[in-house]
Amino acid sequence: MSKNTVDVVLVGGGVMSATLGTLIKQVQPDWSIEIFESRSQVATESSNAWNNAGTGHAALCELNYMPEGKDGSLSAAKAIDINEQFQLSRQWWSSLVKQGVLGEPSSFINATPHMTFVRGEANVDYLRRRHELLQSEPLFADMEFSDDPEKIAEWAPLLVDRRAKDEVFAATRSESGTDVDFGAVTHQLIDHLVSKGANLHLEQRVTKLHRQTDGTWNVHVENLSGHARTIVNAKFVFVGAGGGALPLLQTSGIPEIKGFGGFPISGKFLKCDKPEIVQQHRAKVYGKAAVGAPPMSVPHLDTRIVDGKESLLFGPYAGFSPNFLKKGSWWDLPGSVRAHNLGPMLKVGLTEFGLEKYLVGEVLASREKQMATLREYMPTARTEDWQMITAGQRVQVMKKDPQKGGILQFGTEVITGAEGSIAGLLGASPGASTAVHAMIDVLQRCFPEQYEGGWKAAFKQQIPALGEGVNGDAAVAAATLAETAEVLGLVPAAQPAVEA
Repeated sequence: MSKNTVDVVLVGGGVMSATLGTLIKQVQPDWSIEIFESRSQVATESSNAWNNAGTGHAALCELNYMPEGKDGSLSAAKAIDINEQFQLSRQWWSSLVKQGVLGEPSSFINATPHMTFVRGEANVDYLRRRHELLQSEPLFADMEFSDDPEKIAEWAPLLVDRRAKDEVFAATRSESGTDVDFGAVTHQLIDHLVSKGANLHLEQRVTKLHRQTDGTWNVHVENLSGHARTIVNAKFVFVGAGGGALPLLQTSGIPEIKGFGGFPISGKFLKCDKPEIVQQHRAKVYGKAAVGAPPMSVPHLDTRIVDGKESLLFGPYAGFSPNFLKKGSWWDLPGSVRAHNLGPMLKVGLTEFGLEKYLVGEVLASREKQMATLREYMPTARTEDWQMITAGQRVQVMKKDPQKGGILQFGTEVITGAEGSIAGLLGASPGASTAVHAMIDVLQRCFPEQYEGGWKAAFKQQIPALGEGVNGDAAVAAATLAETAEVLGLVPAAQPAVEA
Protein backbone atom coordinates (compact mmCIF):
# COMPACT_ATOMS: atom_id res chain seq x y z
CA MET A 1 0.00 0.00 0.00
CA SER A 2 1.48 3.31 -1.13
CA LYS A 3 0.59 6.86 -0.29
CA ASN A 4 0.94 9.94 -2.51
CA THR A 5 -0.16 13.55 -2.07
CA VAL A 6 -1.84 15.39 -4.96
CA ASP A 7 -3.75 18.64 -5.41
CA VAL A 8 -6.91 17.25 -7.03
CA VAL A 9 -8.56 13.83 -7.31
CA LEU A 10 -11.41 13.47 -9.81
CA VAL A 11 -13.56 10.41 -9.19
CA GLY A 12 -15.25 9.23 -12.39
CA GLY A 13 -14.24 9.70 -16.00
CA GLY A 14 -17.38 11.47 -17.24
CA VAL A 15 -18.13 14.89 -18.67
CA MET A 16 -18.33 16.54 -15.23
CA SER A 17 -14.85 15.46 -14.12
CA ALA A 18 -13.47 16.24 -17.59
CA THR A 19 -14.98 19.74 -17.50
CA LEU A 20 -13.85 20.51 -13.95
CA GLY A 21 -10.34 19.20 -14.56
CA THR A 22 -9.97 21.30 -17.70
CA LEU A 23 -11.23 24.44 -15.95
CA ILE A 24 -8.75 23.89 -13.10
CA LYS A 25 -5.83 23.30 -15.50
CA GLN A 26 -6.64 26.55 -17.27
CA VAL A 27 -6.20 28.62 -14.11
CA GLN A 28 -3.79 26.42 -12.11
CA PRO A 29 -1.61 24.60 -14.66
CA ASP A 30 0.83 23.60 -11.88
CA TRP A 31 -1.78 21.66 -9.88
CA SER A 32 -1.46 17.87 -9.98
CA ILE A 33 -4.61 16.01 -11.04
CA GLU A 34 -5.40 12.31 -10.69
CA ILE A 35 -8.47 10.84 -12.43
CA PHE A 36 -9.90 7.48 -11.33
CA GLU A 37 -12.34 5.57 -13.54
CA SER A 38 -13.61 2.09 -12.71
CA ARG A 39 -14.26 1.06 -16.32
CA SER A 40 -11.70 0.28 -19.03
CA GLN A 41 -12.29 3.64 -20.71
CA VAL A 42 -13.82 7.01 -19.90
CA ALA A 43 -17.38 8.14 -20.74
CA THR A 44 -19.01 4.74 -20.47
CA GLU A 45 -21.93 5.68 -18.22
CA SER A 46 -24.22 8.73 -18.52
CA SER A 47 -21.77 10.68 -20.71
CA ASN A 48 -21.69 7.97 -23.39
CA ALA A 49 -23.41 8.99 -26.63
CA TRP A 50 -25.81 6.04 -26.54
CA ASN A 51 -26.66 6.40 -22.86
CA ASN A 52 -28.35 9.79 -23.32
CA ALA A 53 -30.27 11.58 -26.06
CA GLY A 54 -27.54 14.14 -26.76
CA THR A 55 -29.94 17.06 -26.47
CA GLY A 56 -28.11 20.28 -25.80
CA HIS A 57 -30.73 21.18 -23.19
CA ALA A 58 -31.68 24.78 -23.87
CA ALA A 59 -35.41 24.51 -22.99
CA LEU A 60 -36.28 25.10 -26.64
CA CYS A 61 -38.32 21.90 -26.80
CA GLU A 62 -38.54 20.48 -23.27
CA LEU A 63 -41.94 21.30 -21.78
CA ASN A 64 -40.98 20.23 -18.24
CA TYR A 65 -38.92 23.43 -17.90
CA MET A 66 -42.12 25.44 -18.35
CA PRO A 67 -44.96 23.61 -16.59
CA GLU A 68 -48.49 24.94 -16.55
CA GLY A 69 -49.73 26.06 -13.15
CA LYS A 70 -53.00 24.78 -11.71
CA ASP A 71 -54.55 28.10 -12.66
CA GLY A 72 -53.22 27.80 -16.23
CA SER A 73 -50.41 30.32 -15.66
CA LEU A 74 -47.03 29.99 -17.36
CA SER A 75 -43.60 31.30 -16.39
CA ALA A 76 -40.56 31.44 -18.66
CA ALA A 77 -38.08 31.83 -15.77
CA LYS A 78 -36.88 28.21 -15.58
CA ALA A 79 -36.65 27.86 -19.36
CA ILE A 80 -34.56 31.05 -19.60
CA ASP A 81 -32.29 29.88 -16.78
CA ILE A 82 -31.61 26.51 -18.45
CA ASN A 83 -30.95 28.20 -21.83
CA GLU A 84 -28.59 30.70 -20.21
CA GLN A 85 -26.64 27.82 -18.63
CA PHE A 86 -26.29 26.08 -22.00
CA GLN A 87 -24.96 29.31 -23.53
CA LEU A 88 -22.05 29.11 -21.06
CA SER A 89 -21.24 25.64 -22.43
CA ARG A 90 -21.43 26.90 -26.03
CA GLN A 91 -19.13 29.82 -25.29
CA TRP A 92 -16.61 27.67 -23.43
CA TRP A 93 -16.57 24.98 -26.12
CA SER A 94 -16.07 27.69 -28.75
CA SER A 95 -13.07 29.00 -26.82
CA LEU A 96 -11.62 25.48 -26.57
CA VAL A 97 -12.06 24.92 -30.31
CA LYS A 98 -10.09 28.12 -30.99
CA GLN A 99 -7.35 26.92 -28.61
CA GLY A 100 -7.22 23.47 -30.20
CA VAL A 101 -8.28 21.74 -26.98
CA LEU A 102 -11.42 20.46 -28.71
CA GLY A 103 -11.13 19.20 -32.27
CA GLU A 104 -13.35 19.55 -35.32
CA PRO A 105 -16.69 20.80 -33.91
CA SER A 106 -18.77 18.36 -35.95
CA SER A 107 -17.08 15.56 -33.98
CA PHE A 108 -19.11 16.58 -30.92
CA ILE A 109 -21.83 19.11 -31.84
CA ASN A 110 -24.14 19.56 -34.83
CA ALA A 111 -27.01 21.90 -35.67
CA THR A 112 -30.25 20.02 -35.12
CA PRO A 113 -33.61 21.82 -34.88
CA HIS A 114 -35.43 21.39 -31.57
CA MET A 115 -39.18 20.81 -31.89
CA THR A 116 -42.09 20.24 -29.55
CA PHE A 117 -45.05 18.20 -30.85
CA VAL A 118 -48.38 17.90 -29.02
CA ARG A 119 -51.80 16.42 -29.80
CA GLY A 120 -55.26 17.38 -28.63
CA GLU A 121 -56.92 20.77 -28.30
CA ALA A 122 -55.87 21.41 -24.69
CA ASN A 123 -52.21 20.64 -25.41
CA VAL A 124 -52.28 22.72 -28.61
CA ASP A 125 -53.67 25.67 -26.62
CA TYR A 126 -50.89 25.24 -24.03
CA LEU A 127 -48.18 25.09 -26.70
CA ARG A 128 -49.56 28.20 -28.41
CA ARG A 129 -49.52 30.15 -25.13
CA ARG A 130 -46.02 28.86 -24.35
CA HIS A 131 -44.81 30.10 -27.73
CA GLU A 132 -46.47 33.49 -27.28
CA LEU A 133 -44.66 33.95 -23.99
CA LEU A 134 -41.26 32.73 -25.20
CA GLN A 135 -41.09 34.49 -28.56
CA SER A 136 -40.47 37.82 -26.82
CA GLU A 137 -37.41 36.35 -25.04
CA PRO A 138 -34.21 36.96 -27.06
CA LEU A 139 -32.80 33.43 -26.64
CA PHE A 140 -36.05 31.99 -28.02
CA ALA A 141 -36.57 34.53 -30.79
CA ASP A 142 -36.24 32.01 -33.63
CA MET A 143 -39.01 29.73 -32.28
CA GLU A 144 -41.87 29.16 -34.74
CA PHE A 145 -45.34 27.80 -33.96
CA SER A 146 -47.67 26.02 -36.35
CA ASP A 147 -50.83 23.94 -36.23
CA ASP A 148 -50.82 23.57 -40.02
CA PRO A 149 -50.12 19.93 -41.02
CA GLU A 150 -48.43 21.02 -44.25
CA LYS A 151 -46.00 23.31 -42.43
CA ILE A 152 -45.22 20.67 -39.79
CA ALA A 153 -44.66 18.16 -42.60
CA GLU A 154 -42.05 20.51 -44.04
CA TRP A 155 -40.27 20.55 -40.68
CA ALA A 156 -40.54 16.82 -39.90
CA PRO A 157 -42.35 14.65 -42.47
CA LEU A 158 -42.40 11.53 -40.31
CA LEU A 159 -44.61 13.27 -37.73
CA VAL A 160 -47.40 13.83 -40.25
CA ASP A 161 -47.18 10.99 -42.79
CA ARG A 162 -50.33 8.77 -42.53
CA ARG A 163 -51.67 10.65 -39.54
CA ALA A 164 -55.48 10.80 -39.23
CA LYS A 165 -56.93 13.73 -41.17
CA ASP A 166 -59.11 14.90 -38.28
CA GLU A 167 -56.39 14.80 -35.62
CA VAL A 168 -55.61 18.09 -33.89
CA PHE A 169 -51.91 18.71 -33.37
CA ALA A 170 -49.30 21.48 -33.31
CA ALA A 171 -45.56 21.98 -33.12
CA THR A 172 -42.91 24.56 -32.38
CA ARG A 173 -39.48 24.63 -34.03
CA SER A 174 -36.17 26.32 -33.16
CA GLU A 175 -33.33 26.11 -35.67
CA SER A 176 -30.78 27.08 -33.01
CA GLY A 177 -31.04 23.63 -31.38
CA THR A 178 -28.11 21.19 -31.31
CA ASP A 179 -27.23 17.52 -31.03
CA VAL A 180 -24.24 16.93 -28.74
CA ASP A 181 -22.03 13.86 -28.33
CA PHE A 182 -21.00 14.29 -24.70
CA GLY A 183 -18.89 11.14 -24.92
CA ALA A 184 -16.74 12.78 -27.59
CA VAL A 185 -16.47 15.97 -25.50
CA THR A 186 -15.34 13.88 -22.53
CA HIS A 187 -12.72 11.91 -24.48
CA GLN A 188 -11.25 15.05 -26.04
CA LEU A 189 -11.09 16.97 -22.75
CA ILE A 190 -9.49 14.09 -20.85
CA ASP A 191 -6.98 13.49 -23.66
CA HIS A 192 -6.03 17.15 -23.31
CA LEU A 193 -5.76 16.87 -19.53
CA VAL A 194 -3.45 13.88 -19.83
CA SER A 195 -1.30 15.78 -22.34
CA LYS A 196 -0.97 18.54 -19.73
CA GLY A 197 0.24 16.17 -17.02
CA ALA A 198 -2.91 14.77 -15.44
CA ASN A 199 -2.81 11.05 -14.66
CA LEU A 200 -5.68 8.84 -15.80
CA HIS A 201 -6.19 5.56 -13.94
CA LEU A 202 -8.56 3.10 -15.63
CA GLU A 203 -10.13 0.04 -14.02
CA GLN A 204 -9.49 1.59 -10.62
CA ARG A 205 -12.46 2.09 -8.34
CA VAL A 206 -12.59 4.53 -5.46
CA THR A 207 -14.17 2.71 -2.51
CA LYS A 208 -13.92 5.16 0.36
CA LEU A 209 -13.15 8.78 1.23
CA HIS A 210 -11.70 9.55 4.66
CA ARG A 211 -10.86 13.02 5.91
CA GLN A 212 -7.57 13.52 7.73
CA THR A 213 -6.89 15.83 10.68
CA ASP A 214 -5.03 18.26 8.39
CA GLY A 215 -8.14 18.67 6.19
CA THR A 216 -6.88 16.55 3.29
CA TRP A 217 -8.56 13.38 2.09
CA ASN A 218 -7.39 9.80 1.96
CA VAL A 219 -8.86 8.35 -1.22
CA HIS A 220 -9.03 4.56 -1.04
CA VAL A 221 -8.62 2.96 -4.46
CA GLU A 222 -9.04 -0.65 -5.58
CA ASN A 223 -7.28 -1.82 -8.75
CA LEU A 224 -9.93 -3.97 -10.43
CA SER A 225 -7.46 -5.83 -12.65
CA GLY A 226 -5.00 -6.76 -9.91
CA HIS A 227 -7.05 -6.19 -6.74
CA ALA A 228 -4.23 -4.17 -5.19
CA ARG A 229 -5.36 -1.35 -2.90
CA THR A 230 -3.87 2.13 -2.80
CA ILE A 231 -4.43 5.25 -0.73
CA VAL A 232 -3.97 8.60 -2.45
CA ASN A 233 -3.90 11.71 -0.28
CA ALA A 234 -5.60 14.73 -1.89
CA LYS A 235 -6.16 18.36 -0.98
CA PHE A 236 -9.41 18.47 -3.00
CA VAL A 237 -11.74 15.68 -4.15
CA PHE A 238 -14.53 15.90 -6.71
CA VAL A 239 -16.97 13.01 -6.97
CA GLY A 240 -18.35 13.02 -10.52
CA ALA A 241 -19.22 9.35 -10.54
CA GLY A 242 -22.82 9.59 -11.77
CA GLY A 243 -24.98 7.15 -9.85
CA GLY A 244 -21.92 6.14 -7.83
CA ALA A 245 -21.58 9.62 -6.32
CA LEU A 246 -24.12 9.18 -3.52
CA PRO A 247 -22.55 6.10 -1.85
CA LEU A 248 -19.06 7.62 -2.08
CA LEU A 249 -20.14 10.92 -0.59
CA GLN A 250 -21.80 8.94 2.20
CA THR A 251 -18.43 7.34 3.06
CA SER A 252 -16.93 10.84 3.44
CA GLY A 253 -19.04 11.55 6.51
CA ILE A 254 -19.68 15.18 5.54
CA PRO A 255 -22.88 16.48 7.17
CA GLU A 256 -24.01 18.07 3.88
CA ILE A 257 -24.87 14.64 2.41
CA LYS A 258 -27.20 13.74 5.28
CA GLY A 259 -30.84 13.34 4.27
CA PHE A 260 -30.02 12.63 0.63
CA GLY A 261 -31.09 9.38 -1.03
CA GLY A 262 -31.14 8.12 -4.60
CA PHE A 263 -33.96 6.70 -6.74
CA PRO A 264 -32.57 4.85 -9.77
CA ILE A 265 -34.51 4.85 -13.04
CA SER A 266 -33.21 2.86 -15.99
CA GLY A 267 -33.88 3.77 -19.58
CA LYS A 268 -34.07 2.20 -23.02
CA PHE A 269 -34.34 3.67 -26.50
CA LEU A 270 -35.57 2.36 -29.83
CA LYS A 271 -32.86 2.99 -32.44
CA CYS A 272 -33.13 3.10 -36.23
CA ASP A 273 -30.09 3.13 -38.53
CA LYS A 274 -31.84 2.70 -41.92
CA PRO A 275 -30.66 5.62 -44.11
CA GLU A 276 -33.92 5.82 -46.07
CA ILE A 277 -35.78 6.49 -42.81
CA VAL A 278 -33.12 8.53 -40.99
CA GLN A 279 -32.79 11.02 -43.85
CA GLN A 280 -36.48 11.92 -43.57
CA HIS A 281 -36.11 13.35 -40.07
CA ARG A 282 -33.64 16.00 -38.93
CA ALA A 283 -34.81 17.26 -35.55
CA LYS A 284 -35.18 16.49 -31.87
CA VAL A 285 -38.92 16.31 -31.27
CA TYR A 286 -40.13 16.36 -27.67
CA GLY A 287 -43.69 15.66 -26.53
CA LYS A 288 -45.54 15.73 -23.22
CA ALA A 289 -44.84 13.27 -20.44
CA ALA A 290 -47.44 10.60 -19.70
CA VAL A 291 -49.50 11.06 -16.55
CA GLY A 292 -47.36 10.02 -13.58
CA ALA A 293 -44.18 9.85 -15.66
CA PRO A 294 -41.02 11.61 -14.42
CA PRO A 295 -39.86 14.63 -16.47
CA MET A 296 -36.80 12.68 -17.66
CA SER A 297 -39.15 10.19 -19.36
CA VAL A 298 -40.68 12.71 -21.76
CA PRO A 299 -40.96 10.87 -25.11
CA HIS A 300 -38.88 12.27 -27.94
CA LEU A 301 -37.92 11.30 -31.49
CA ASP A 302 -34.34 12.41 -32.03
CA THR A 303 -31.73 12.76 -34.70
CA ARG A 304 -28.42 11.48 -33.26
CA ILE A 305 -25.05 12.08 -34.87
CA VAL A 306 -22.30 9.87 -33.42
CA ASP A 307 -18.92 9.35 -35.11
CA GLY A 308 -20.27 11.11 -38.19
CA LYS A 309 -23.18 8.69 -38.64
CA GLU A 310 -26.83 9.70 -38.28
CA SER A 311 -29.41 7.56 -36.49
CA LEU A 312 -32.85 8.05 -34.99
CA LEU A 313 -33.64 7.41 -31.34
CA PHE A 314 -37.06 7.22 -29.72
CA GLY A 315 -37.73 6.95 -26.03
CA PRO A 316 -36.83 6.77 -23.31
CA TYR A 317 -38.73 3.76 -22.08
CA ALA A 318 -38.27 3.84 -18.34
CA GLY A 319 -37.72 0.90 -16.05
CA PHE A 320 -36.56 0.12 -12.57
CA SER A 321 -33.32 -1.46 -11.43
CA PRO A 322 -31.72 -1.04 -7.99
CA ASN A 323 -28.36 -0.47 -9.74
CA PHE A 324 -26.94 3.03 -9.40
CA LEU A 325 -24.68 2.46 -12.42
CA LYS A 326 -25.28 0.58 -15.67
CA LYS A 327 -22.70 -2.01 -14.56
CA GLY A 328 -23.49 -1.58 -10.89
CA SER A 329 -24.82 -3.91 -8.22
CA TRP A 330 -28.32 -4.85 -7.09
CA TRP A 331 -27.09 -3.87 -3.63
CA ASP A 332 -26.60 -0.21 -4.66
CA LEU A 333 -30.06 1.04 -3.62
CA PRO A 334 -30.53 -0.90 -0.35
CA GLY A 335 -26.86 -0.29 0.51
CA SER A 336 -27.40 3.49 0.29
CA VAL A 337 -30.08 3.55 3.01
CA ARG A 338 -28.96 5.31 6.19
CA ALA A 339 -30.76 6.40 9.34
CA HIS A 340 -30.61 10.02 8.16
CA ASN A 341 -32.20 9.39 4.73
CA LEU A 342 -34.63 6.60 5.57
CA GLY A 343 -37.42 9.04 6.46
CA PRO A 344 -37.26 11.08 3.23
CA MET A 345 -36.93 7.88 1.14
CA LEU A 346 -39.99 6.29 2.80
CA LYS A 347 -41.95 9.53 2.36
CA VAL A 348 -41.14 9.58 -1.36
CA GLY A 349 -42.12 5.92 -1.63
CA LEU A 350 -45.49 6.64 -0.02
CA THR A 351 -46.30 9.72 -2.09
CA GLU A 352 -45.02 8.89 -5.59
CA PHE A 353 -47.76 6.37 -6.47
CA GLY A 354 -48.12 7.78 -9.97
CA LEU A 355 -44.43 7.29 -10.68
CA GLU A 356 -44.42 3.78 -9.23
CA LYS A 357 -47.46 2.76 -11.29
CA TYR A 358 -45.85 4.25 -14.40
CA LEU A 359 -42.57 2.35 -13.85
CA VAL A 360 -44.39 -0.96 -13.33
CA GLY A 361 -46.30 -0.37 -16.56
CA GLU A 362 -43.09 0.41 -18.42
CA VAL A 363 -41.33 -2.71 -17.11
CA LEU A 364 -44.26 -4.94 -18.16
CA ALA A 365 -44.86 -3.25 -21.52
CA SER A 366 -44.78 -5.56 -24.54
CA ARG A 367 -42.78 -4.84 -27.67
CA GLU A 368 -46.00 -3.98 -29.51
CA LYS A 369 -47.02 -1.51 -26.79
CA GLN A 370 -43.59 0.10 -27.05
CA MET A 371 -44.02 0.43 -30.81
CA ALA A 372 -47.51 1.88 -30.30
CA THR A 373 -45.94 4.68 -28.25
CA LEU A 374 -43.51 5.38 -31.08
CA ARG A 375 -46.36 5.43 -33.63
CA GLU A 376 -47.99 8.27 -31.69
CA TYR A 377 -45.07 10.35 -33.04
CA MET A 378 -44.27 8.40 -36.21
CA PRO A 379 -47.38 6.66 -37.57
CA THR A 380 -45.39 4.82 -40.27
CA ALA A 381 -42.93 3.16 -37.86
CA ARG A 382 -42.39 -0.55 -38.57
CA THR A 383 -41.24 -2.91 -35.82
CA GLU A 384 -38.54 -4.51 -37.96
CA ASP A 385 -36.81 -1.15 -38.56
CA TRP A 386 -36.12 -0.46 -34.88
CA GLN A 387 -33.93 -2.17 -32.29
CA MET A 388 -34.02 -1.65 -28.53
CA ILE A 389 -30.84 -0.41 -26.83
CA THR A 390 -30.21 0.03 -23.10
CA ALA A 391 -29.31 3.53 -22.00
CA GLY A 392 -27.68 4.67 -18.79
CA GLN A 393 -29.00 4.61 -15.24
CA ARG A 394 -30.31 7.89 -13.84
CA VAL A 395 -30.28 8.27 -10.07
CA GLN A 396 -32.81 10.94 -9.09
CA VAL A 397 -32.27 12.88 -5.88
CA MET A 398 -34.45 12.17 -2.84
CA LYS A 399 -34.00 14.66 -0.02
CA LYS A 400 -35.55 16.14 3.09
CA ASP A 401 -38.26 18.74 2.68
CA PRO A 402 -39.56 20.93 5.55
CA GLN A 403 -43.18 20.75 4.38
CA LYS A 404 -43.48 17.27 2.86
CA GLY A 405 -40.83 15.36 4.81
CA GLY A 406 -39.20 14.07 1.66
CA ILE A 407 -39.32 14.91 -2.06
CA LEU A 408 -38.09 13.38 -5.30
CA GLN A 409 -36.12 16.04 -7.16
CA PHE A 410 -35.57 15.99 -10.90
CA GLY A 411 -32.43 17.82 -11.90
CA THR A 412 -28.89 18.12 -10.63
CA GLU A 413 -27.60 19.15 -7.22
CA VAL A 414 -24.05 20.20 -6.31
CA ILE A 415 -22.94 19.09 -2.83
CA THR A 416 -19.92 20.76 -1.22
CA GLY A 417 -18.49 20.27 2.26
CA ALA A 418 -15.54 20.28 4.65
CA GLU A 419 -14.55 23.91 4.03
CA GLY A 420 -14.56 23.40 0.28
CA SER A 421 -12.21 20.41 0.20
CA ILE A 422 -14.79 18.05 -1.31
CA ALA A 423 -17.64 18.34 -3.81
CA GLY A 424 -19.89 16.02 -5.72
CA LEU A 425 -22.77 16.08 -8.17
CA LEU A 426 -26.04 14.23 -7.68
CA GLY A 427 -28.98 13.85 -10.05
CA ALA A 428 -29.55 13.68 -13.77
CA SER A 429 -30.96 15.86 -16.59
CA PRO A 430 -30.11 18.55 -17.70
CA GLY A 431 -26.74 17.35 -16.41
CA ALA A 432 -24.14 17.29 -19.16
CA SER A 433 -25.66 20.23 -21.06
CA THR A 434 -25.04 22.50 -18.09
CA ALA A 435 -21.71 20.98 -17.01
CA VAL A 436 -19.81 24.26 -17.39
CA HIS A 437 -22.29 26.13 -15.18
CA ALA A 438 -22.26 23.35 -12.57
CA MET A 439 -18.48 23.00 -12.43
CA ILE A 440 -17.87 26.75 -12.21
CA ASP A 441 -20.35 26.70 -9.34
CA VAL A 442 -18.17 24.03 -7.67
CA LEU A 443 -15.05 26.18 -8.06
CA GLN A 444 -16.79 29.31 -6.81
CA ARG A 445 -18.06 27.52 -3.69
CA CYS A 446 -14.93 25.50 -2.90
CA PHE A 447 -12.26 28.08 -3.80
CA PRO A 448 -13.93 31.47 -3.16
CA GLU A 449 -10.70 33.41 -2.65
CA GLN A 450 -8.98 32.08 -5.77
CA TYR A 451 -12.18 32.46 -7.77
CA GLU A 452 -12.61 36.13 -6.95
CA GLY A 453 -8.86 36.72 -6.95
CA GLY A 454 -8.28 35.87 -10.60
CA TRP A 455 -10.04 32.72 -11.75
CA LYS A 456 -13.32 34.48 -12.53
CA ALA A 457 -11.57 37.04 -14.75
CA ALA A 458 -9.75 34.24 -16.58
CA PHE A 459 -12.96 32.33 -17.15
CA LYS A 460 -14.76 35.45 -18.38
CA GLN A 461 -12.16 35.75 -21.14
CA GLN A 462 -13.52 32.47 -22.50
CA ILE A 463 -17.14 32.80 -21.30
CA PRO A 464 -18.24 36.45 -21.62
CA ALA A 465 -21.77 35.61 -20.41
CA LEU A 466 -20.47 34.30 -17.07
CA GLY A 467 -22.27 36.04 -14.23
CA GLU A 468 -24.16 38.31 -16.60
CA GLY A 469 -26.31 36.24 -18.94
CA VAL A 470 -27.36 37.25 -22.43
CA ASN A 471 -31.15 37.01 -22.54
CA GLY A 472 -31.62 40.46 -21.02
CA ASP A 473 -30.32 42.17 -24.17
CA ALA A 474 -31.62 41.12 -27.59
CA ALA A 475 -28.50 42.35 -29.40
CA VAL A 476 -26.17 40.51 -27.01
CA ALA A 477 -28.22 37.31 -27.28
CA ALA A 478 -28.23 37.44 -31.08
CA ALA A 479 -24.49 38.16 -31.21
CA THR A 480 -23.69 35.36 -28.74
CA LEU A 481 -25.70 32.79 -30.68
CA ALA A 482 -24.17 33.92 -33.98
CA GLU A 483 -20.58 33.93 -32.71
CA THR A 484 -20.73 30.48 -31.13
CA ALA A 485 -22.63 29.11 -34.13
CA GLU A 486 -19.87 30.30 -36.45
CA VAL A 487 -17.03 28.81 -34.39
CA LEU A 488 -18.89 25.55 -33.79
CA GLY A 489 -20.03 25.22 -37.39
CA LEU A 490 -23.71 25.29 -36.45
CA VAL A 491 -25.19 26.15 -39.83
CA PRO A 492 -28.92 25.36 -39.96
CA ALA A 493 -29.52 21.79 -41.06
CA ALA A 494 -31.18 21.13 -44.39
CA GLN A 495 -34.84 20.26 -44.03
CA PRO A 496 -35.91 16.76 -45.12
CA ALA A 497 -37.45 16.47 -48.54
CA VAL A 498 -41.26 16.37 -48.40
CA GLU A 499 -43.05 13.93 -50.68
CA ALA A 500 -46.10 15.29 -52.42
